[in-house]
Amino acid sequence: MFFDPQLKALQGALKKALPHQPLVTFLDASADENQLLLLAGGDVEPGTYYVYDKRTRALEQVLPARPELANTVLAQVKAITFPAADGTPIPAYLTLPVGGATKTVGAIVLPHGGPGSRDEWGFDWLSQFLAARGFAVLQPNFRGSAGYGDAWFQKNGFQSWRTAVGDVNDGGRWLVQQGIAKADKLAVLGWSYGGYAALQSAALDPALFKAIVAIAPVTDLDRLREESRLFTNFMLVDAFIGHGAHVREGSPAQNAARIQAPVLLFHGDLDRNVAVGESRFMADQLRGAGRKVDYVEFKGLDHYLNDSEARTRMLAQTDGFLRTSLKIGQ
Repeated sequence: MFFDPQLKALQGALKKALPHQPLVTFLDASADENQLLLLAGGDVEPGTYYVYDKRTRALEQVLPARPELANTVLAQVKAITFPAADGTPIPAYLTLPVGGATKTVGAIVLPHGGPGSRDEWGFDWLSQFLAARGFAVLQPNFRGSAGYGDAWFQKNGFQSWRTAVGDVNDGGRWLVQQGIAKADKLAVLGWSYGGYAALQSAALDPALFKAIVAIAPVTDLDRLREESRLFTNFMLVDAFIGHGAHVREGSPAQNAARIQAPVLLFHGDLDRNVAVGESRFMADQLRGAGRKVDYVEFKGLDHYLNDSEARTRMLAQTDGFLRTSLKIGQ
């Protein structure tokens, strides 16, 4: 959303000038605001940085955001809707491997973090990696997502977890119904709240997903509450999580025995968004319930795992775990 009508008009003009990079974001400006730094990209265009001069109307390319992908054919992202169990159309983004659904080896539901967030159309490095490895990827903006109004947000994805996670599960069922994936080749993967949703999916339907990957996940709502106990936002977090039966019922670590699928967990030990203890506790609970779990902890990294070696390891292990768990190529 633009409050400056001139910037709004300029964005529209730049989108026409860059038809293959329709997502135009203004990042910075010179002191007199005559020169603008912008990033333009799209679903199959990771992005290019440009400098635009308002006085001369000159657009100069600075550098690509991801030069390593210059010769890589990326997968297109399509906006779709799928029906929830109650008939509500759920907006989502579907990424199929290059070549289409016939080239898929399996499918992954990829719920976003937040929950007060949403996925948007464009380049996504995680879904593009999965698509490059042959997986169809569905990113649902489940009820509990932001950007669709109060009624859609409901009480948020924790207090209204049954609806939010139910929409995630319905996305998996839709992939099977559409013939995009076989029922035994269906997985769920998420980061932060998305990791929570991935784990909690088994509380609603333990048999649906055959593999679960959770990165920096919330696993216990009372633990998440206590992590804010000595901070000024405690009352907000306390009210956001709420009190009642949904706290225990909506905590994956308290329902570990219901999880049938193998689980892969990743967490950074300096995570300030979701304490690393949540994944440690989840791994212990799963092992105690006799479930299959692999846990990888990254030393010195926070919630976002912004380290090329760590992310490379995470992606490689995720790919191997999915192929083994879903028996791909076997």
